[in-house]
Amino acid sequence: MQLVQKVVEQFKQAKCSQPFSQLGVIEGEGELLLRVWRPEATSITITWDSPALKDISLLPISTSGLFEAVIPRDCASHVYRVVVNKGQQGQQQYDYIDPYQFKEQAYHAVHFIDSTPFNLYQQAGAQLLTVDAADNSSVEGVRYCVFAPNASAVSVIGDFNQWDGRVHPMEKTSMGYWVLFIPGMAEGERYKYQVKDSRGYDLPHKADPLGFSAEQYPSHASKVYNHDNYTWNDDEWLEKRKANKYTTPMSIYEVHLGSWKRPNSESDARYLSYKELADNLIDYVSDMGYTHVELLPISEFPFDGSWGYQPVGMFAPTSRFGDPDDFKYFVDRCHQAGVGVIIDWVPAHFPEDGHGLARFDGTCMYEYEDPKKGWHPDWNSCIYDFGKDTVRQFLVANALFWLDKFHIDGLRVDAVASMLYLDYSRNDGEWIPNVDGGNENYEAISLLRWMNEEVYKHFPDAMTIAEESTSFPKVSRPVFDGGLGFGFKWNMGWMHDSLHYIAKDPAYRNYHHGDITFSMVYAFDESFVLPISHDEVVHGKGSMLRKMPGDEWQQTANLRCYAGFMYGHPGKKLNFMGNELGQSSEWNHDSELDWGLLNFDRHAGVQAVYKALNHLYKTTPALYEQDHHADGFAWIDHSNAEQSIVSFVRNAKSSKQKVYVVTNFTPIPHENFRVGVDSKNALTLALNTDDETFWGSGMTVLSKATPQKTAWNDRDYSVELTIPPLATIFYVVNEK
Repeated sequence: MQLVQKVVEQFKQAKCSQPFSQLGVIEGEGELLLRVWRPEATSITITWDSPALKDISLLPISTSGLFEAVIPRDCASHVYRVVVNKGQQGQQQYDYIDPYQFKEQAYHAVHFIDSTPFNLYQQAGAQLLTVDAADNSSVEGVRYCVFAPNASAVSVIGDFNQWDGRVHPMEKTSMGYWVLFIPGMAEGERYKYQVKDSRGYDLPHKADPLGFSAEQYPSHASKVYNHDNYTWNDDEWLEKRKANKYTTPMSIYEVHLGSWKRPNSESDARYLSYKELADNLIDYVSDMGYTHVELLPISEFPFDGSWGYQPVGMFAPTSRFGDPDDFKYFVDRCHQAGVGVIIDWVPAHFPEDGHGLARFDGTCMYEYEDPKKGWHPDWNSCIYDFGKDTVRQFLVANALFWLDKFHIDGLRVDAVASMLYLDYSRNDGEWIPNVDGGNENYEAISLLRWMNEEVYKHFPDAMTIAEESTSFPKVSRPVFDGGLGFGFKWNMGWMHDSLHYIAKDPAYRNYHHGDITFSMVYAFDESFVLPISHDEVVHGKGSMLRKMPGDEWQQTANLRCYAGFMYGHPGKKLNFMGNELGQSSEWNHDSELDWGLLNFDRHAGVQAVYKALNHLYKTTPALYEQDHHADGFAWIDHSNAEQSIVSFVRNAKSSKQKVYVVTNFTPIPHENFRVGVDSKNALTLALNTDDETFWGSGMTVLSKATPQKTAWNDRDYSVELTIPPLATIFYVVNEK
């Protein structure tokens, strides 16, 4: 009796860690018992799936909800239902299939969770299953599985049990996972985990770290979701994306889905849904000539102002815009339109929201324990413990998950530099050196290499892109070559130097000429993407237009000129939404882009030049085929600091096509400006950012230029061109 009382107290306080040893069909002293725990029950009857078996009334063995009865041994192999009477007179009744008769099926989850990342999201979390019972019947339900090795008790809570942690205690396995199969659960069920720390104290209710869907504030509840429902229609795209990404065009439109555009009605303050974005954004992107969209983080996050960079639900697309199937629909529609989808992925840190990963089981389960490693001073967030096997598997599994379940084409990995260096944004004494006394985080380096190896092994047609701002070597080189294994790296040096240069008054640019040319010293050390991202148009940095010096016309001309230089420069391209509109104000995540600016000619002209540049870039192999090879670029003149003019030639690989690019970074036009060329073949004007179509000056330039046998710029031939003010011009030569 003393043992029974102890068991009852465990159940009453939701502190039972081994419910299968006390509930369901269990061996008594020479007899078979069936025991049920239901704290609200006044009486319980057991019914069987076989009509040959008689109903059995259970007897209360406590006043708190524990019932049992001796049953015939031939009943043990049959599925049974629990009929509960509750209320003062027992007048309320409901029934359910008892979860505690499915121990083997619950434990099945951990049989396949090992160091193979794919298995994690296919076994853990809330998995919709049809399980085989001992009598060969089938039972549908949800298997819950959560890792909390230092917890003393874990329960599944949700609408199905009135969020009562006493009702569904989970079983702790030797691997630290807690498991329970609950029959009758279906897609859409809301749930969380009630977790008690090692001393038995309640922690905040936790969302599922592997939850596939989640609700917004205030519940932040996870939701059961079936990934097998959606039917994809993007086979043609998946075949197309097998093309070599280094030798094909890539112009990325970076988008924050919540502020690209809002509903037309002023009274409608909601976001556009994934489906509405599919109907609006994709057509715009295609028309503008972009090849890919890059979405600011999609993983569920609690705080709008983080833009998604403080994620909590790593396996759930944010429900701000719809459910997971809606997001699949958005990706599918992108692919059908020939647009690739890249998402920002954040493995560097996570917020300490109570429902999230921080101190998940009462200990630093996901994060480093020492704040010198585990706390990020810039973002006031926790840093993953990159050396812990379970954390490493969690992160690598998450990377694979997005490529697998959502057909994502690429992962842009955020804040890589903060992962690589133990002293990132820390003063002396605020960080812990590695085993060799250095500042490199060997654990993070190892993780990133493993992640990239797994991605390219399982999804060789996808890509990974590093946002990495230091000179760490071989970021975009294969792991077998000593690299980190990324496919591409953001060229933060080019971005910083070129923006520093273009912000100068043209009168002083000659003193800073090296800022605009230095990038070519290292342009082929990595496979670079040239990024003008959201980070450059927030926090007082000003919009791209407002970075430019001069009056209204000069500001706009500078922006068009700079965009032209960017599209001529080696490297794939990335522009944040609004750059193409010539936004006057900084980006504001709480409102949509200033689409009304397109009613003004100068902003319409900026949009038109970005569109023209994208289409020129996509249709001109010399501008993209050798973005990452020195054969694709040659300076014509990089030393003309006095006039602030640079000129270079881009070369195709598949043909003898050449594109000559000349950029004039001053408002002074030049006639009869001589430029050296490689042959006597005529040059054809492809694009002039000063054209009247783009709200330029409309200065007449040659549509065709015939080279002369006059040596110039170390070349045997040269042409005389008209160089407009604050402009970039492109001339194409298709040599035979």
